[in-house]
Amino acid sequence: MKKKRSHRRKHSSEVNMGFQIAPMIDVVFVILLFFMVKAGDIQVENAHITKLPGTVPTDTATDMPDEIAVLVEDDGQVYLNEDPLDSPESKDLPQLTGNLAALQDSAEATKSKVLVTIYANELAKYSRVVDVLDALTRAKITNVTFQAGAPE
Repeated sequence: MKKKRSHRRKHSSEVNMGFQIAPMIDVVFVILLFFMVKAGDIQVENAHITKLPGTVPTDTATDMPDEIAVLVEDDGQVYLNEDPLDSPESKDLPQLTGNLAALQDSAEATKSKVLVTIYANELAKYSRVVDVLDALTRAKITNVTFQAGAPE
């Protein structure tokens, strides 16, 4: 008589297939193929030849504008190119305004620009910097930059 073999099905948790490397290699090759195809569509930026408007060579040297430094100290004292002007309590800054207006007038006469850099110390009050900006507005100076700390 034949013996019946009992075939017991293993549950899926009992089956250990191990790490399958073949599907991983297939995925890597598909991704590699995708990037190789996309790399052919990229245009090189230096292939575009553009000419910017207004780039005309000149024979004469261009004069750079004079830079004026305005320093605002912690105590409210304002310096124009290392010369103290007005008192720390003066809100209108008449000396600073007068000097800046004279500089602006001389710059207009020579057809040059006036650049003003405001150096404000770390503990200088914002209201004092606004006072300096008001003085620049009264002197009709529009080219203004800011820098924190003392000038180097």
